[in-house]
Amino acid sequence: MEGSLGRHSERHGQLLTLGDWTTARALRGEEVFGDVFEIESFDEPPVRRVLLSNGAPVRNENGEITGAVVAQLDITERTAAEEELLVAGKRKDEFLAMLSHELRNPLAPIASAADLIRTFPNDERRVSKASAIIARQAKHMTGLIDDLLDVSRVTQGLVQYQFEVLDLNRAAADAIEQVRPVIERKKHRLSLHTSPDAALVRGDQKRLVQVLANLLNNAAKYTPEGGAIEFSVGIERRHVKLVVSDNGIGMTPEVTARAFELFAQAERSADRSQGGLGIGLALVRSLVTAHGGSVYAWSGGPGQGSTCVVCLPCLEVTHAVVHRVDKEAARGSSSLAGLKVLIVDDNTDASEALGMLVETAGNDVEYASHATTALELAGRWRPDVCLLDIGLPDIDGYQLAGLLRSKAEAAKTVLIAVTGYGLPQDKQKALAAGFHHHFVKPVDFKALLGLLPPASD
Repeated sequence: MEGSLGRHSERHGQLLTLGDWTTARALRGEEVFGDVFEIESFDEPPVRRVLLSNGAPVRNENGEITGAVVAQLDITERTAAEEELLVAGKRKDEFLAMLSHELRNPLAPIASAADLIRTFPNDERRVSKASAIIARQAKHMTGLIDDLLDVSRVTQGLVQYQFEVLDLNRAAADAIEQVRPVIERKKHRLSLHTSPDAALVRGDQKRLVQVLANLLNNAAKYTPEGGAIEFSVGIERRHVKLVVSDNGIGMTPEVTARAFELFAQAERSADRSQGGLGIGLALVRSLVTAHGGSVYAWSGGPGQGSTCVVCLPCLEVTHAVVHRVDKEAARGSSSLAGLKVLIVDDNTDASEALGMLVETAGNDVEYASHATTALELAGRWRPDVCLLDIGLPDIDGYQLAGLLRSKAEAAKTVLIAVTGYGLPQDKQKALAAGFHHHFVKPVDFKALLGLLPPASD
């Protein structure tokens, strides 16, 4: 058995002499507290342990040292846990720094565009340009927040999957449609090779398209302008194999090993030039695992491009019915037109912005910033639809929904929660409180228009 002093010692990694051991020091008359040793056995393979050692001399009535008492505790697991916490803390700090950076980036042009509109309110060209900037940057911020919420839901097991029989050839085409603007902007050459046979799996359409879109986005992000991306769908040994390859910046072996861990992007792009929170591939792994599949990445090294491979169990179904909902067609024509809409929100900017959109669809709009005002308006004006914020200053939106439900004049009113609370339990709470629908800010206005039944239904 040989040993060295612990990791926080100046002599870490150096072999101990006989006089360094706790017993020897105690026999010299020292009282030893908190010695930490790393020991390694002569077994094959060697076993490494970390020990906490305390010792003291044993003296007779004349004060002469006659022996030593030594207590040792194996703290290998505790030390490993402490190291993991230190690494986790470092990664958390890196992530918070990235998050601050990524949120400040879109906030800057939003603030500048708002100043421009305030300074030149009658300049149609400038107002139009500034509005477009705000819309683009708000969409970017929404994407960041959605990524955070997605990874939180997945890691906590809160995602509810809607499994059905799917053809991944079609899912691949849907994913390409999502990332096409990025690929075209960077002038990438994208080639798609699909399976000649139906690549059937049992999965959640939305989540599997999200997996493929994330892989394609990742390839586009780390491939310089004018690069090449290859995307293939094949069937191998009872598995559907999806491969996304690029000729981009590549990865070191260390980065490849951590590619699917949370926040690994901090090391992949330390200068932050590529943007993003480094959670896309972690989300991919979690979603693929939930579908009973596996995912891995490899790269020839920096400058040699990267490849990500997803394998999912293939369904051997001869007469499978593959369901694919065309959401745009399902929405059909808008039923939110010619209605009386009451918007309740203490954020005046938010309510007025939403109100202007609702009015453009041909509806009458009234506003309330407090629940008491909303109740008075509902009784007098009898709205067809109420868009209610949850965080109101007097009573919350859940209580307000209950009070509106109790009014006879609001019995047919459609109640819609419009809130920043977007977890599954928040939606369940809203529906339990009497809301018909639940939307997370910022509202997808097209979805709002298409979702509502006629107010008389």
